[in-house]
Order: sequence, then C-alpha cells, then structure tokens
Amino acid sequence: MKKSLRILGYVVGLLVLAVAGFATYVAARGIPNYDLQPAPLAAIEATPGRVELGEKLVLASCADCHRNAKTNSLSGQQLMDLTPDFGKVYSANITQDKTHGIGNWSDAQLVSLLRTGVGPNGRFRVIMPNFVHMSDEDMASVVAFLRSDNALVRATPTPSHAQEPSFLLKALTNTVMKPTPAPTAPIAAPPATNAVAYGNYLVVGRYKCYECHSKDFGTNNSLEPARSEGYLGGGNALLNMQGETVLSRNITSEPETGIGDWTEAQFAQAVKFGMTPHGPLAYPMPKYSRLTDEEVHALYAYLQTVPKIKNATPEDGVVAVR
Repeated sequence: MKKSLRILGYVVGLLVLAVAGFATYVAARGIPNYDLQPAPLAAIEATPGRVELGEKLVLASCADCHRNAKTNSLSGQQLMDLTPDFGKVYSANITQDKTHGIGNWSDAQLVSLLRTGVGPNGRFRVIMPNFVHMSDEDMASVVAFLRSDNALVRATPTPSHAQEPSFLLKALTNTVMKPTPAPTAPIAAPPATNAVAYGNYLVVGRYKCYECHSKDFGTNNSLEPARSEGYLGGGNALLNMQGETVLSRNITSEPETGIGDWTEAQFAQAVKFGMTPHGPLAYPMPKYSRLTDEEVHALYAYLQTVPKIKNATPEDGVVAVR
C-alpha cells in the first residue's frame, strides 16, 4: 500500500510540474508568431467593379471591428463585444498608412493575412476570421478596396494598440487556436445560377455565417464548415456591447425553432434590415443591407437543404439547448 501511495505521489508531482512548466512557457511566450511566407501573387488590378464589390465585403465583414469612431476610418479599436476572459483585444489599423497601417504591405501579404491570420511580421491575429474559403475574385476585390481612395481606408496615422491577452487567450493560442493553411489551388465561386451551391459559398466563403450560427466557436471546423457541431443550428453565445449574452439564431429550416416557417421575403427582411417575423434582431447580428436579391435567394435556397436542427433560442420563448 505504501509503495502504491508513493508511486501515486510521484505521478501527481510530475503532473503538477508539467502543468506549472506549461503555464510558465505560455506566460513567457504569449501569443505565438509564425514563419509563414506568402505565395507569389501578381499585383491585383483595381477595376471599378472590384472596388465596388470590395467595399461591400469590407463593410459586411471588417468595418464593425476595425472602424474607429474617432477617426471614422478603419484604424482599429478595442473589441468591446468579446468576453473579458480573453483580456483586452484590439483590431489593427488597416488603412493605407505606411507606418501604422498596411500601406507598405504587398498584395500577397494582404491575401496571406486574410487567408491564414498571419501578417508579414509573423504575428498571429487572434479573433480575426480567416477567409480560407473566399473565392480568389472576392479576395482580389477586398484588396482593391483597401487600396482605393475611400475615406475609410485613407492613411490614418493611428498606431495599432498592442494586445493585452489574458492567460486563457495565451493558452488557447498555444494549443487550439491556430492559423489556417493557405489554399494550394485556385478558388472560384459557383455560378449564381446554381442557387444552392452559390448559397453554400456565401455561408462558408463570403460571409461566414456558419461561424456565429453554429453551436460554438470552439467546435467550428474552419476547413470543413459543414462538419461544425450544430451546423447553422444556433445557440452560440455571443456578447453585445453591454457585455450581455446573446445566443445566435437557429437558421436551419426546422419549422418550430428555425426559419422553416419563414417566406423568402421574410428572410430577406431579416438579413437585410434586421426585422424577423417575430421582431427585431439583436446586436451583434449585422444588417446586410447591400445583399442583392440574387444573394438573398441563394442563401434562402441553400438553408432549405441544410439538415434541420431543433434548437430553440430566446426568440422562441425558451433558452437554447446547449
């Protein structure tokens, strides 16, 4: 018996040392850097069509986090709708300023950041979504807009604030939160005439609806989004600007707890203007007011094909099943 207790004591002691060693390593290392080299990329031609589409995509996916109210440009700010368990996290200056923004970045470096989450200096951008499934043409449009003369992206000499991560965020970035691999082949969006395929692309590639509307950020599958737990079934715990929990909506076609009883016109009102058949949508759900009728139709068509999940959220009068 004494020998067994002695062995158990050794094992426990080793575990304590291992945990303490890992904690010391994480605290010292912080958020890791990565040595990722962007693939060669020809300079992107900034056509009027690309700049127009790029503005739409940046307003939909980037502006909420990067727009600074004081400068009225994408010069970065503190992200107030993140759990305080992560510490203080700040979005970067992505204006054309050559010192504090992206003015000296190449197109290849920009695309690499958007695909993988790693910038030219190797710094891993935590929290920022990685657009690994976005088409090459959409990506080129985003870059074209960031190079444009729009007031949002004109050079603003505001330094990006250093991150102030908690130990939890440091630990997560040293274990489960990793950059996504860069694509090894060209990515093209399906034709809009194939509404279901195009809608799938909009959900996983262009607008990344699945990230918030699946069960949890921690169980999302960025490389195979449809394998995310509770895919599009809602219940993901988000925060509003007051730090209150808001659960994402079930957007499968389940009729009682999803959108199975919504018409396409009602769906359009919800995604474009934030008004559902049961009342207004709460922040942080964006209003995609620039969605085309073609996009709305494709999204609605695709969501009718997604496996139904019965998962009520507060709009249905009960707490979501987690």
